[in-house]
Amino acid sequence: MRSLVTSLAISLLLISSAAQTSAGKPRVFVSDSQSWEMSGNAGGADGTFAAHSSGGARPQTAEIVKTFGERCPDVIVNNKPDKADYVVLLDHEGGKGLIKRDNKMAVFNKDGDSIVSHSTRSLGNSVKDACDAIRADWPTRAAREATPNPPLQPAALAEKPMAMSSVNRISVSSTPANADIELDGNFVGNTPSVIEVTAGEHSVVVKKTGYKNWERKLKVTGGVVNISAELEKLP
Repeated sequence: MRSLVTSLAISLLLISSAAQTSAGKPRVFVSDSQSWEMSGNAGGADGTFAAHSSGGARPQTAEIVKTFGERCPDVIVNNKPDKADYVVLLDHEGGKGLIKRDNKMAVFNKDGDSIVSHSTRSLGNSVKDACDAIRADWPTRAAREATPNPPLQPAALAEKPMAMSSVNRISVSSTPANADIELDGNFVGNTPSVIEVTAGEHSVVVKKTGYKNWERKLKVTGGVVNISAELEKLP
């Protein structure tokens, strides 16, 4: 009997340890930025992503998943963006021989905020930089999510709908489509996209290979600001 109880206790301990190990790793959804749109619903409710794609994200390639597994073993690659702690956008332009092109990379946390955004020369470097950014951000986020929020007082409950209604967004489209969008100097996706922003002045640049850069400065005071960029071909 004592042996049975001891075996049961050891089994429960192993199960608990495995659950804690899995729970301690952030879940990451990897998306091709040309097929993923950052909608104005980003942030969601109850700590879930509400970002979605009107066309649906293309399946993650085996190469990207394999590279993440090799270079970032302390994350879990997940295929459901609404279950992920981070969304990684990888825009691989390719290029062979003497011609090398940039790989654009951006990482967004569960709130829809960008924690890193830049270009590198290889997929491996993109994954490494994304992994480093997630490692740096995750301890603070995990500690915050582990701390329960205090119950809202009646006054706070009454104020919450007002705060939710004051969301600012910029809707960016272009001709031709699938152009890169930079908001305040950071790559945030491809056209067409709807992006949540803070109130105030912002700079929007739309770029596409073979076309002149399109740039506008605007002031957002509330609601949705629609931008349509007509890109001019380079001579």
